[in-house]
Amino acid sequence: MHTMCILPKKRRTTPETKESPVNIVIVGAQWGDEGKGKMVDYLAEDAKITVRYSGGANAGHTIITGNTTYKVHLVPSGIVGKDKIAVLGSGMVIDPEALFSELEELKSQGLDWEGRVLVSDRAHLVLPHYKDLDKDMESKRRIPIGTTGRGIGIAYAQKAQRDGLRVGDLYSQTVWNTLSESEKSYLTPYKDKMKSMVINQASFMAKHKGENTLFEGAQGVLLDLDIGTYPFVSSGVSAAAGASLGGGIGPRAIDKILGVFKAYCTRVGNGPFPTEFKAGRDEEKGLKLREIGKEFGVTTGRARRCGYLDLVALKYVVQTNSIDGLIITKMDIYDTFDEISVCTAYDINGTKTEDFPTSCDELETVVPVTKSFKGWMTDLTACKSYLDLPQEAKVYLKFIEDYLGTPISVVSVGPDRDQTFYREAVWTKS
Repeated sequence: MHTMCILPKKRRTTPETKESPVNIVIVGAQWGDEGKGKMVDYLAEDAKITVRYSGGANAGHTIITGNTTYKVHLVPSGIVGKDKIAVLGSGMVIDPEALFSELEELKSQGLDWEGRVLVSDRAHLVLPHYKDLDKDMESKRRIPIGTTGRGIGIAYAQKAQRDGLRVGDLYSQTVWNTLSESEKSYLTPYKDKMKSMVINQASFMAKHKGENTLFEGAQGVLLDLDIGTYPFVSSGVSAAAGASLGGGIGPRAIDKILGVFKAYCTRVGNGPFPTEFKAGRDEEKGLKLREIGKEFGVTTGRARRCGYLDLVALKYVVQTNSIDGLIITKMDIYDTFDEISVCTAYDINGTKTEDFPTSCDELETVVPVTKSFKGWMTDLTACKSYLDLPQEAKVYLKFIEDYLGTPISVVSVGPDRDQTFYREAVWTKS
């Protein structure tokens, strides 16, 4: 006969002063240009590491701090913060010439990046002739998509065809010997400059799993290769799921996903844009928004197409990315509008829907069903908290939250870092 002795359980103790590290993914919840650069910089104040997990030099982020404006294309936006580490992840495609040109520009602005910008050895490289191939391919497409011609799509295609060149391959004599003389000549100076920056990303992330980390996407989810408005999409993964593949961590290590969106919508290049302001209907609103919002591409300088805030598309992004909280930017652009409208449904050939269609043909025929709100006619840039917002702005935000079933966690009311405020804690586990 066995006698079981039950001992009292030991209480598990953890240092009360040590908070659990948090991994946050931040994505653009529209077609890009939502203000991710500013918001990554803002959120990175509470993070040690920022990882850019996808895209290439076709992305452009603007960060305004005091009297200084930084424009980055490849370097993660979190680099602006003092003593922060910025990682160019394995999901990126990196143009070495563009990277070091950007780093030199940051250095000329007084930003000390040495030892803080790291590059995954699994990231792929963009070679000079990729750009010519990119432009040639665009000229021969059945459906032109309006590529930036920076070789991004070619680099991703080479990667998929298993014929690409990774950063780590620069230091493999076997791979180096397969390169042409012109490729070697181009890469040699960057090979030497980059060597001290190259890391095994998986190992690095494992060693730093005790740090708050921010994972930054490129472009917007509606330009994602799989769930965007295909074929008018980017060649990389813009969705939150890409943070695991390109960020050097497993999907269960992601604690929270945030989506950034503007108080209205913009799009650059070709492709469907259901809520775009149209000539003969509401074009003047679009021209006014573009002028006040300075809606011109950081990378290309191209004028952006403007439209109503599209809640149908935004709900689709929230659902497909498991977004926990939203960040709204550029609310102040509407300060002089006496009426503000948002799209709440699509009218497609006489049938109303709140579902985002897959077909570009359907998206092109959408007539937006809108709901109007009274404008606040107040300078929001002076607001320092949610309580400072006029009632009309609060009504507008509450409607968006109710429609999406998702809280707006952060509000931006101007281009500067200080013109931003939290509505709820972000650096906590959901």
